[in-house]
Parts: sequence; structure tokens; C-alpha cells
Amino acid sequence: MTKFCFYKRDGVYFGFEETGHAGFGESGDDILCAAFSAMTMLIINAIEVSYASNVEYQIDEENASIRVMAYGALAEHEDDESKRFAVSGILQAYFLQLNDMLEEYYDYMDVTETEA
Repeated sequence: MTKFCFYKRDGVYFGFEETGHAGFGESGDDILCAAFSAMTMLIINAIEVSYASNVEYQIDEENASIRVMAYGALAEHEDDESKRFAVSGILQAYFLQLNDMLEEYYDYMDVTETEA
């Protein structure tokens, strides 16, 4: 099972952790894991390149985990309100997309959020 935990502060999404293998298919052929990886890299690239905002991420392939922190979504780290809104918005969109996927793939994934 792949577990996602999204971080929020005062209603603003600013990061997430993703751990585990979905187990939907055989290793190397798991389309659900491939979808998660593709969406996660889209989020990282959008924040870093499209929004020109700093994003910290650590990928641990051995333990199947990734941590993504985009502090530019928070007012204490970014003065540009539009940039903060964009960064938090794309993280929230990922949270909502994963929650939509839960309807069909609840045996293979879990999505939570925590105030941090």
C-alpha cells in the first residue's frame, strides 16, 4: 500500500510524504505506482520550474519513500502572494486527485493530512 500524508498550516498545503509500494501489479509493471511517480514528479517540476519556487525533496528508492516540502507556499517563506497561492494550489490539487483515486484503489493507497 502507498501511504500519502499531506502537510498543512492554517489551511495551506505545503508538502507531503509518500511511502510504500501500491502492490497493484508486479514490480516494474505496477501502473498505480507509475501513476504516483509521474504525478509526484509533475508536482516537483511545476513548483521548481514553472513557479520558480524552491522545493526540497528526498527520494529513498530502497525504502520506497519520498518527502516533498515546498515552503514557498507559506507566507513566512515567500512574499509573493500569487506564488504562494500557486504552490499551495498544486499541492492541494494533488491531494484532491489522490482522494478521487481512493474510490477505486482504496486497497492500494491511503491519503491523510496533518496540521504541521
